[in-house]
Amino acid sequence: MNGEIEIDIQADEIDLWAEKSRDGDRNAFGKLYDRYMPPIYRFVYYRVYNKGLAEDLTSQTFLKAVENIASYDRKKGKFSSWLYRIARNLVIDYYRSRKKTVELDETWDIPSDIDIEDDVHRKDMAERLKVLMRILSGEQREIVVMRLWQELPYNEIAGILGKTEAGCKMMFSRAIAKLRDEADFLAVVILFLVTGMTG
Repeated sequence: MNGEIEIDIQADEIDLWAEKSRDGDRNAFGKLYDRYMPPIYRFVYYRVYNKGLAEDLTSQTFLKAVENIASYDRKKGKFSSWLYRIARNLVIDYYRSRKKTVELDETWDIPSDIDIEDDVHRKDMAERLKVLMRILSGEQREIVVMRLWQELPYNEIAGILGKTEAGCKMMFSRAIAKLRDEADFLAVVILFLVTGMTG
């Protein structure tokens, strides 16, 4: 019960910071930045697998947010969902700028030019994941990444994608079932070991 009260208080604080930011309070926006910069960075990083690019797109996300804060309406959804949608659109725009004709499905592949640490094991793991994730549709990949890598709750994913929570749960379940049906067991185990989650 106490956990629920803490979540409510935090949500109220975030709403208050967002409202103050709309009124031009830079300090309030700074608090939103401090709260959301790490998860937004991870959200972007797991889509581009390049530290420098992830930092740049994360900065662009907050720049766009501060420029467009007046358009945020909490009646239409949570601030975090609004912010994640900005980040998501920037990632899509980035891939589209690199390739004139790009399908949404392709924007969620783990790129082959991975720029993590110079770690052969992690690169090999990323290549295996890339093959594994290609089994899924773009939307399924997106939900798997948000649920497993970002550990976002279903209501948050629903807000980002503009879908119902029940629809997101069903899509995630179908994606995992598809992986289990079409991929070898070892590949699925690798996916869950890397993410550190079991479902």
